[in-house]
Amino acid sequence: MSDRNKPVFADIAAALGLLSRLPIPVNGSQTQRRGAASAWAWPVAGALIGACSGGIGFMALALGMPPKLAAGFVLATGAIITGGLHEDGLADTADGLWGGWTRERRLEIMKDSHIGSYGVIALILSFGLRWVALTAMFETGLGAWGVIGAAILSRAPMVVLSWRMTQARPGGLSASLGRPDGRTAALSVFVTLLMATPLLGLALVPAMLAVTLSTAVFARIAQAKIGGQTGDILGATQQLGEIAVLATLATLAI
Repeated sequence: MSDRNKPVFADIAAALGLLSRLPIPVNGSQTQRRGAASAWAWPVAGALIGACSGGIGFMALALGMPPKLAAGFVLATGAIITGGLHEDGLADTADGLWGGWTRERRLEIMKDSHIGSYGVIALILSFGLRWVALTAMFETGLGAWGVIGAAILSRAPMVVLSWRMTQARPGGLSASLGRPDGRTAALSVFVTLLMATPLLGLALVPAMLAVTLSTAVFARIAQAKIGGQTGDILGATQQLGEIAVLATLATLAI
């Protein structure tokens, strides 16, 4: 491997080390130096995670399992690979944004590891909506490509929000990584389009519109309620983006 390629692979490894539980060797000192500059590789990590979960779904269908069961295996695989990282962010975000009356109380609730009623409802809706959408996609033959595409498209907004929004809480995961600059955010979008276009074709356009809309609306809510973003906010953004993309693809496939 040439020295020129080393930072690229190091960034991808760092992204996988952050966003998954895959046994990826990560150079800690290099990751620390790169920090948020490696965020461009988050969609690449999404592609690899989506390939694993989508591959499981493909194999389940090939073995004659019904689409509903295959969709369940896709969701289970994704949650196992990521360690439920984004789902945890969604649950904490739902509890905090709607369980507290002040900015300080909302951030306090989001930091608490316990889950409340809003978090439970958010997880039920997230898994339920994605399961229904995946089932519809598998029934119409869209298959693993849509899973990978959704995994890619739903991770680019995390980079954009990290760049555009201030950190609402010092000392959290998002703050420890730092804020990517505009060049890093633009690179993440370019990489996303480069990977997702051959997977989704013309469906990429409405899928991009859906994930952009969901991200924009949620960013305004987060800004109004806590004045910025946190790691939990970024995780919730991924979940909402994935729901938006899968729902769009399922609707187009019907």
